Amino acid sequence: MPSPAPARIALIHATALAMQPINEALARHWPQARRMHLLDDSLSQDHAVAGGQLTAAMLQRFDDLAQYAKRTGCNGILFTCSAFGAAIEAAGAAVGLPTLKPNEAMLEQALAVCSAEANVAHAASATGAAKANQGPQRIGLIATFEASLPSMAAELQAMASARGLNIVQRSVFVPQAMQDLAEGRTDAHHQAIATAARGLKDCSVVMLAQFSMAAAQPSVQALLSCPVLSSPDCAVLALRQRMQAQPADPTQPSA
Repeated sequence: MPSPAPARIALIHATALAMQPINEALARHWPQARRMHLLDDSLSQDHAVAGGQLTAAMLQRFDDLAQYAKRTGCNGILFTCSAFGAAIEAAGAAVGLPTLKPNEAMLEQALAVCSAEANVAHAASATGAAKANQGPQRIGLIATFEASLPSMAAELQAMASARGLNIVQRSVFVPQAMQDLAEGRTDAHHQAIATAARGLKDCSVVMLAQFSMAAAQPSVQALLSCPVLSSPDCAVLALRQRMQAQPADPTQPSA
């Protein structure tokens, strides 16, 4: 029998800065996947003009992008824009394809780290060895696009509550860093993020909110003893697992 065609993934971006990090993550973790990039760099601008609200028109645009991806033969979608969670969820439900929000998998992994630490602390406290370590797990979140912080914080808290986890979030916005990256000042971008991370040394895990921040991960990890997560790697691994568990859709075009 002929081998199944490689997965075709739609990568939908609100900034071109997300393209290289996700391409690198796919090369590391899923090189067989075929990629289709869709860029609408007005999404973030229009979101800001709307005061950070997801208007009906914005929701329709996300649906349009997802429907177009499906019509071109894509059998999975990864959005890389982190401020549009509700719009992405609605678009994914509408097209019926495996669809991942940019930070969904990273949030899951961060909570898994916290859950493991909480279990260790609970087990130790049962023997009287670590009573001082009981309490909320601290999670750090660093962003270079400020509008992503409220939606990510709300999503993280909802996920933690559903798991019965007691967490404290520490969010840090790094102004100018995204502009530095866009204008080719990568060292300044990485240094600004690493400097911001110094205030998160008491966290159990730290997350880099934007796909465009992924290259700064080694600089941040060098400063912190806790795990530092970047969203592209987490997202690719999660989407691959989700799609491989999904039955093939015989109605989808092959190209």
